[in-house]
Amino acid sequence: MQKYDVVVIGSGPGGYVAAIRAAQLGFSTALIERYATLGGTCLNVGCIPSKALLDSSEKYHEAQRHFAEHGIQIGSLQLNWTAMLQRKNAVVQKTTGGIQYLMKKNKIAVHSGHAQFVSAN
Repeated sequence: MQKYDVVVIGSGPGGYVAAIRAAQLGFSTALIERYATLGGTCLNVGCIPSKALLDSSEKYHEAQRHFAEHGIQIGSLQLNWTAMLQRKNAVVQKTTGGIQYLMKKNKIAVHSGHAQFVSAN
């Protein structure tokens, strides 16, 4: 069984930054994440996906309500939900892939699963 100086549970915004800093300070570091991709709740199902969909819906609203006053005429405006979801998924993949790259670059061991501390040591 591999031993580490630092083990971080969760790869959300606090977890991955803590793991990177520990590795930069020379500690052998492991990160444990329950999601299939890194980034925790924020990058996988929370903040980032929500903001990507919000951005797309805001653009639709602008086209629907305000483009004409700028002299932009749109014929039959339609919302393509499948395309919006594909864009959201691409944004999530790019951000979670960036975290994966940082783990590899900083030589942080990544383990999939659930973890808990059983003692202070």
